[in-house]
Amino acid sequence: MAERTATVSRNTLETQITVAVNIDGTGKFRAETGVPFLEHMMEQISRHGLIDLEIDAKGDNHIDDHHTVEDIGITLGQAFKEAVGDRKGITRYGYAYCPLDEALSRVVVDFSGRPGLDMKVEFTRASIGKLDTQLFWEFFQGFVNHAGVTLHIDNLKGFNAHHQAETIFKAFGRALRQALEFDPRAAGTMPSTKGCL
Repeated sequence: MAERTATVSRNTLETQITVAVNIDGTGKFRAETGVPFLEHMMEQISRHGLIDLEIDAKGDNHIDDHHTVEDIGITLGQAFKEAVGDRKGITRYGYAYCPLDEALSRVVVDFSGRPGLDMKVEFTRASIGKLDTQLFWEFFQGFVNHAGVTLHIDNLKGFNAHHQAETIFKAFGRALRQALEFDPRAAGTMPSTKGCL
């Protein structure tokens, strides 16, 4: 079985980002982004998805974190698309419910080849630390557009914004792990009646 790894760089006038992923990893994580809470969330993806993940990002954080967060989502999506390859033999669909104290979130992902995001989250605070909670939508929009996945995110309950975010990212990691596992009964076959994704 070929290694499902990728390293992708994105360089713009606003950000310089390199992301390395190993889908079949053990949850090793390293990040330097200048956005500490986002790094905490990226580690949830890595640990709960058993995905090795390295992120190096420099951005115009002196303005705000918008470009850095969005472009990390874009670059991560590109890396996943490259690492997954032709998608033959994968489970394709993944879902997870994750709680953290009073908060509970559900994430459902489809490696369909078609980008789509439906995100229903009402954060109870406008920011967590210095990170604007609106930027989570930008992160996931960037990811789905460039990974070619359909993603549904629902925060079902919670009043602590940190807990809301953490349940989302933990569930996202678990859903990715499930969707990208190989289905032994479908070895080498495309998980679609179309014959392609």
